[in-house]
Amino acid sequence: MGPLLSVSELKKRYEVKKSLFSRDREIIRAVDSVSFDLKYGSTMGIVGESGSGKSTLARCILFLEKPDSGRVFFKDEDLMDVKKNELRSLRRDMQIIFQDPYSSLNPRKKVYETLSEPLLFHRIVGRDSVRERVIEILMDVGLNEDFIEKYPHEMSGGQRQRVAIGRALTTNPSLIVADEPVSSLDVSIQAQIVNLFLDIKEKTGISMLFVSHDLNIVRFISDDIMVMYKGMVVETGSKQEVFYNPLHPYTQMLIDSIKGDFFKKEVDYNTDISQGCPYFPRCSIRNDRCKKDTPVLIGDKDHKVLCFRYAN
Repeated sequence: MGPLLSVSELKKRYEVKKSLFSRDREIIRAVDSVSFDLKYGSTMGIVGESGSGKSTLARCILFLEKPDSGRVFFKDEDLMDVKKNELRSLRRDMQIIFQDPYSSLNPRKKVYETLSEPLLFHRIVGRDSVRERVIEILMDVGLNEDFIEKYPHEMSGGQRQRVAIGRALTTNPSLIVADEPVSSLDVSIQAQIVNLFLDIKEKTGISMLFVSHDLNIVRFISDDIMVMYKGMVVETGSKQEVFYNPLHPYTQMLIDSIKGDFFKKEVDYNTDISQGCPYFPRCSIRNDRCKKDTPVLIGDKDHKVLCFRYAN
C-alpha cells in the first residue's frame, strides 16, 4: 500500500509590495519545492517559526489555496487534475482544524447545528439518529450533552476547540490537517487538547498533519517531523532522529529555544542574500559556499537535512 498523501515539488509564491508606498514588488516564496509522504495512520508534525510557510503548505495541500506548481496525490488521486465538484466531495475525507476556534465556528449556530449539518449534508446519518450521533461526537472530544444548546461565546477557548475537532470528525475523514490548533490556548489547556489528539489517533487511526511553531508539542504527537524555514524543508525524519539528533542549525536553534538557550548564541541576523542557503544570514556555521549555492536535502528515508555540512 502506498502513502495516503504524497506531495511532490509543491510551490506557492506571492508578489507583494516592498513597502506601503512603493511601486516595486518582490516575490515571496511561501512554499518552495516541498516534497513528502504521509503514511496511513501516521502523524507528520510540520514545525517552524511564523512566516516559515507551514500554514500555507497546509492550505495548499487541501486546495484552500491553489499551488502554483507541483503535485498532490491523495489516495493515489492527483488533486491537481481533479475538477472542482470532485474536489468538493473529496474534502469530506480531508478535514482542517484552524488555529482560532472562535472565528472558525459560526457565532449564530449552537453546537448541535454545527455538528449536525455535515452529518446531514453528507448523509452520514438520518434525521432520526442525528442527535444521538452528535452526543457521541461530543463525548469523543471530552464534552457532555449539556453543550448541545450552547453558542460559541458561551464556551471557553478549549471547549470551542473541542467542538471544532468534533466537527472535523463528523465526516469520518482519512486525513485531518491541524493548523496551529493549540497556539491560541492557555498552556494548561494546550496539554489537554494534545492528549485529545493522541486519543483520537489511537482510537480512529486517522492520519494527521499537525502544524505548529512549538517543536516540543510536535514531538509528543508526531511520528515524523518536518522542519520548515522560508518555505523550504530544512530537515525531516522520524521524531527520534529530528528531536534527539538534530542536524540543521535551525532545528538545533528551535530545540535550544525550548531549553531557554536561544539568545546565548551570537549570530548575525542582518546579512542580506538573494541566493544560496535560506538560513545563511542566521547560521553560526556558515561558509562562503552557503552564500553562493543552494543546498538540497540529503540523507536517507529516516533523516534528511538541507545543509552542506553533511554533503560529501
